[in-house]
Amino acid sequence: MFDPMSELSGSGIGDDDTGPALAGRPPRPPARQSGGGANARFAQDLHSITIHAKQRTFYIDLKESGNGKFFKVSEKSRGGQKTTIMFDVEELDKFIEAFKEMKTKL
Repeated sequence: MFDPMSELSGSGIGDDDTGPALAGRPPRPPARQSGGGANARFAQDLHSITIHAKQRTFYIDLKESGNGKFFKVSEKSRGGQKTTIMFDVEELDKFIEAFKEMKTKL
């Protein structure tokens, strides 16, 4: 299963793409910089959608890293607190089905 956080917890050895690669791991291809920030080098933005709700803003991003494609869903409250979940693209249908089921309970 794809773990989008796996690239964020590197050992530091070979993580800067200038030193030798870890045994059995090819050098990571350079990621497109998308506005800077610490996470910009880990994943390329493919598509983004913003949803403005009553007191929150939701950001849904399709990203791609060396491990594959994944979704990043972030919520920012009016007070500025931000929460994020990530899941791989293979799980999208499960989320869609769960939302459809929840909608029938409204």
